[in-house]
Amino acid sequence: MAIKRADFPLPAVDDERLAPYFEAAARGALVIPRCGACDAWCWYPRERCPVCDGTSFSWTPVSGDGALFSWTVVRRAFLPAFADKVPFVTGLVALREDPAVRIVAWIVDVEPGALVAERAMRTVFRPLSFSTVPDRSVVVPMFTPA
Repeated sequence: MAIKRADFPLPAVDDERLAPYFEAAARGALVIPRCGACDAWCWYPRERCPVCDGTSFSWTPVSGDGALFSWTVVRRAFLPAFADKVPFVTGLVALREDPAVRIVAWIVDVEPGALVAERAMRTVFRPLSFSTVPDRSVVVPMFTPA
């Protein structure tokens, strides 16, 4: 199924499952859904808590601190929109509040060769834009070494 949004590959900030995430990012905050019944962090957002099957969640601020779990250096543009971005690094960062919560994000302000597993990371908020979507950007959480 092809994605047909005119602003692709920008994130779908109006998607009801993720709108609070992007609204918080625009304010410089990182928030993760937390179960109202058992307090488990539930990332990626879902309808039911994977721990207790609860259905009530609140978007809760987290520190934005974590550790690099895994990463890859993208050296070849997989879509035309990424041609002017390569090479870049994407990674999984395990959050301090719950290392099982791993955020997929751009890793910035570091040479790829300096990355090692468990390296301390912190959230920064930056606009993400693509040449294929002129005059539009979305502020997203990215990670940099702490």
